[in-house]
Amino acid sequence: MTQPQKKTRRQMLEEFVATKPNDAFARYGLAMDCANAGDSAAADEHFKALLGANPEYVSGYFQYGQFLARTGRTEEARTALKTGIATAQRTGDAHALSEMEAALAELA
Repeated sequence: MTQPQKKTRRQMLEEFVATKPNDAFARYGLAMDCANAGDSAAADEHFKALLGANPEYVSGYFQYGQFLARTGRTEEARTALKTGIATAQRTGDAHALSEMEAALAELA
C-alpha cells in the first residue's frame, strides 16, 4: 500500500481560498507562497484579489509593492506602496507606514 501524497502548503492554501475566497490571511499566504516560488502570474492574481476584497489589509500593499519592485514593475510598485501608505495612515498602522515609506524612497 502506498502512502497518500502529503499536500504542499500551496495546495492547502489553494483549497482553503477556494472555499473562503475573501479570507485575507489565507489569500495573503497564498500570494506570498506564489511569489516566493517564482510564480509571478499567480502571485499577482492573488495580491490583486486580496486587496480587492480586503482594501484595509495594510501588509498586503507592502508585500505587493515589494513583489512588483522585484519583478521590475517599478511604476506599479510605487502605486501599490502609495495606496498602502494612505491606508496605513487611515488605519493608524505606524510600523507598516514607515516600512512602506522606506520602500517607496528606495524606488525613487
